[in-house]
Amino acid sequence: MPLPFLTADRAFGADAESPDDAALPFDDHDHDHDYWRRPYRPGPWRVAAAAVLLLLTSFMLLATMIIAFAGALAGAGVCLGAAAAVIGCALRLLRMGVWVSRHGLRQVGFFATTTLRWDQITGVRTVQQPVRWLGLPRTVQGQALVVEQHGGEQLPALLTDHNADFLQRPEAFDRAADTVEAWGAEYGL
Repeated sequence: MPLPFLTADRAFGADAESPDDAALPFDDHDHDHDYWRRPYRPGPWRVAAAAVLLLLTSFMLLATMIIAFAGALAGAGVCLGAAAAVIGCALRLLRMGVWVSRHGLRQVGFFATTTLRWDQITGVRTVQQPVRWLGLPRTVQGQALVVEQHGGEQLPALLTDHNADFLQRPEAFDRAADTVEAWGAEYGL
């Protein structure tokens, strides 16, 4: 079963000798540009957290089976519902991040999604600022990719070099930020 939210664009694929030799996502004529794509791969911290949640789910499903064989179908139903909720959380965790298409920019969070058309955005740039470490309340000095809307309104940082996708991977952050900025330059900034 293909999981499209786990795959990044082939912009920095294995067939490119270096990231500079690879084509940008909007140069890829093999793909339809009407769908949303993430311009980077999910980071190891995000994938590890989702894997731990799915491991927990396997134990919950085993408990569901044992409870069902014991004859307590109501308890089995509760365990099955809880396991389905944990699976949903793991999938949502993997889906979080920045997505782009020719129509605009989408920031997918755990509970909410913000979508902006390219004509609503005045700029996408990388800035030095305090950023949250792995999404926790602790802040450290780092880089963030920010979006400015018409009227000077700024969204929360799209990407940071200390989030679950880019912690200890500064070159991956730079590539992702450059790719999002290139999408913006191509489609209307």
